Amino acid sequence: MGNPEFAALLAALDRGEAPTLVRRAEADTYTRRFLPPDRLILLGGGHIAQPLCAMAAMLDFSVVVVDDRPSFANAERFPQAAEVICDAFPAAIRTLAIRQTDYVCCITRGHRWDADCLRQILSGPMPWYLGMIGSSRRVSGLLGLLAEEGFDAARLSEIRAPIGLPIGALTPAEIAVSICAQLVARRREPRADSRGILLHQTNTDLEMLRQLAQGDGPRALLLVLSTTGSTPVKSGAMMAVDGAGHSWGTIGGGCSEAAVMTRARRLLGTGESRVVTVDMSNDVAESEGMVCGGTMRVLLEDVPEA
Repeated sequence: MGNPEFAALLAALDRGEAPTLVRRAEADTYTRRFLPPDRLILLGGGHIAQPLCAMAAMLDFSVVVVDDRPSFANAERFPQAAEVICDAFPAAIRTLAIRQTDYVCCITRGHRWDADCLRQILSGPMPWYLGMIGSSRRVSGLLGLLAEEGFDAARLSEIRAPIGLPIGALTPAEIAVSICAQLVARRREPRADSRGILLHQTNTDLEMLRQLAQGDGPRALLLVLSTTGSTPVKSGAMMAVDGAGHSWGTIGGGCSEAAVMTRARRLLGTGESRVVTVDMSNDVAESEGMVCGGTMRVLLEDVPEA
């Protein structure tokens, strides 16, 4: 049994693609993109790479660490990494075959190695994020050298250097925080899409999707279409519920979520869908101690089995 639409979505994610779920509601078309874990490549396994790997993994990045020194490139040093590669930087970059969706941080032990990395990267597809560590003076000198070597000025201008947001970071952990903040800011920048209204939230809850694709018995989908004011989630948040009250994912929690779940369960087996408005600025929300003060429009949909 299960639902073929969500089974196909899961299969696309397994292939490393970024599939979409398209829904028509109240004369508008909504597109919810599902992104596989973003690949973050750390070129350099030094002291900044350790906290950066741990923090980025918490942010659902699939982290690959590269270093040419065995004492720095090992799984014991980076337990949160999806992969650790010990090889010369240019060779490792060729093996990884950097994609336009990747995030890359050049945090080697010196600009000699940074230059080797950038020469290899700039010869192929430009990653979605490319940052390089170093002082403004040294960064400027290296980028000038690459420009003299004939590398494209537009591509060089896309490099985030010095890497990270300017928060006055000093320690390796603080520098990792500044880099992670910049990574998230880049992740949340809009990407071109012409299919109606693009929903903001793009994270992928695999267990929720498995329940919709392969779950035992009927399921209902709850998908946030739009929000106003202060809400616990943004458009694109979604969850699934079954007739026994089990749920996967979330649209914010609290009494408002519980009420919408009850309404969604009533649709099970009907083949129907509807849009409801959740108001978190009324007296009920205040009496429940909710800190939010906005509204959400939520699509409720019976997900039929094949």
